[in-house]
This record gives sequence, structure tokens and C-alpha cells, in this order.
Amino acid sequence: MGLQTGKTLILALAGGAIFQLLHIPLAWLLGPMTMLLIWREVFKRKATWSHSLRNTGLCVLGYMMGITFNAEVAGQIAVQLPSMAAATLATVAFALVAGWITVKRTGISMASGLLGSIPGGLSQMAVLCDEVEDADMTVVTFMQTIRVMAVVFIVPFLAFHGLASGGAAVNGTAAAAASAAESVSWLSWNTVWFALAVVILLVLGPKLHLPTPYMLGPMLAAALLSVAGLDAPTLPHWSVVTAQVLVGAHMGVTTNLSSLENWKKLLPYALFGAVGIVLFSLGTGYLLTLWHPMSLLTAFLGSAPGGMTEMGVTGAALGADLSIIVSYQMFRLLFILFIAPYIVKGLLRLYRTRTDSPVKGF
Repeated sequence: MGLQTGKTLILALAGGAIFQLLHIPLAWLLGPMTMLLIWREVFKRKATWSHSLRNTGLCVLGYMMGITFNAEVAGQIAVQLPSMAAATLATVAFALVAGWITVKRTGISMASGLLGSIPGGLSQMAVLCDEVEDADMTVVTFMQTIRVMAVVFIVPFLAFHGLASGGAAVNGTAAAAASAAESVSWLSWNTVWFALAVVILLVLGPKLHLPTPYMLGPMLAAALLSVAGLDAPTLPHWSVVTAQVLVGAHMGVTTNLSSLENWKKLLPYALFGAVGIVLFSLGTGYLLTLWHPMSLLTAFLGSAPGGMTEMGVTGAALGADLSIIVSYQMFRLLFILFIAPYIVKGLLRLYRTRTDSPVKGF
């Protein structure tokens, strides 16, 4: 670890400690992100973080989520596929409407408005920006960043202070998941099988072009063996906290708000869209509780337009049904990766036809 990376780690730990003292939800994830974002954007100082450190954190969090699966849960997920599709389609439709309103009010290109509003990952939207010539990468990145920041702060706050039961843990860690399978010793053959499966999928994940392979690989490995009936070794509390710091530091280092010139005009509408989609997800979650026997907390975290990492950690900390949350999040992610691009391109073709605007990249 270099000197600059060590300084970044100290700042990340300081941010986590401050958030922990203030009893802010997901302290060890949001604290490092906030501290480093302020360090870079306000004080204009340099921060460096290794992708390997972030990937290590994702591996730990992915494994933590994967061990919550079992055969009973797999059957339940199969039953809920229609509701997963309905919730995802509704969320994407709301996001596209919010993007259209942003386009009309701010004057950004239609391609930028749609790509910036879809609740997907920055990397996936960056790929689409390369394919659509009139999409502004900076605008898309700004809108996606505002959405992510709104989700990772608002959703945990609502979950911890509005939806969590009185007995739920609120220390921002995965205590619920860490206590599961506590009797399974690390000195067992099960540990060997889980370790081999995780390593194999870590190697195959990037080659198979899995989205977020360093999290999905361990998660799938742990889930497959858990569904097969093997008892998974639990993770110690400190390892989950460490993983959150590693991921939170990466978020703080990679978030960039300084390259957008017209951010003051775009910011209110980006915030409107971000907050709106969170509230829409809360309503969607309520409808899911009428469709399936799940808590509002589980349904909300499953339908919220955040990432599997943030929503999974929140759900684990509050004792929600983590496997259902991750399943809904994974379905939405795969939908965004494989189906949403065709929806966006179709809408842009329709827009070009009706306005005679040159939307390129097809």
C-alpha cells in the first residue's frame, strides 16, 4: 500500500468513525464515501484508491449475501418472478418519465436525459453513451451520481428510522447475516468447498462478463452451495465492517462532480428525479407486500433503485429478508443490462422520427 493510499485509508476510517459516533445508518460505508468526497471536491485534494481493495470488499459483501440463500428461498424467488418483472418495469418507466421532464426543463439532449435517469450502473450507462453520439457523458454521469447519492442516503434513513422494527439492529453492519450459520466452523470441509467455489467464480466472472463480477461471483458461489444444502461458514463482524470501508472509500474517490458546467440548472431536476424514484419505490414496495407475504422493509429495499451492495448491507443490518432483496436487485440489474438499452434506443428512434432530430449511434 502506497503512502497516498494509506492517507486515503486514514480519511476513510475517520469518516466511518464520525458517522458511527453520530449514529448515521451504514456508517462504515457512507462515512468513508462522504469524507473522501469532501476531501476531493471541497478541499481539492488528491485521494487514491486501488481497484483491488474495492474488489476485495465486494467479494466479502457478495459472499455475505450469497449465504442467505437456500432451497426454500430459491423456490420462493421462482414464484416471485412476475412481481420482480412488474416492479422493475414500473421503476424504469417512472425513471424515463422523470428523464423526459428533465430534458424539457433543462434543454439537455434526450439521449442524455434518458440514460441519466435509468436506475442502472455508471459503467453500463457509459457503454451506452459511447453508442449514442448525442449523449453527453458528463451530464449522464452527473445525473447517475446524484441518483446514487440520494439512494444511498435516503433509503437507509427511511429503512432505519421509518420501517425497521424496534428490535432491529441499527449499527450499520451486517450483524444479522454474520450471526447466521454461527455454529459452522471455518476448520471444516464446507469451508474448502465454499472457498473453491468462490475462487472459481471469481476467475470465471470477468470472462463471462458478469455485471460486478467480484460481488456476483462470490454471491453466486455461496448461493449455489447453500441451495445445495451445505452449511456456510459465517463471516466475522470485523470483516464485514472492513468490506464496507473498502467499498465506501472507492465510491468517495471515484465520484466526480467538478466537471459539470451547468450543474446548478440540472441539479434541482436531478434531485427531483432521484427523490421521486425513491418514493415511487416505497409505493411499489407496499404493493409487493399485498402480492407476497413479505415485510414492507424487505419489499422497499428490494425495489429501491440502489445497488445490491448498499441495499444488501442495509437489509442485513436490519434483519430483513436479504435473499429476496438481492434477488429483486439482481433481476433489475440484469434487466438494465440486457433489456433497457433496447428500450432506450427504441424511444430515441421514435423521438428522432417525430422531431426529425439526428439521434445517431444506431
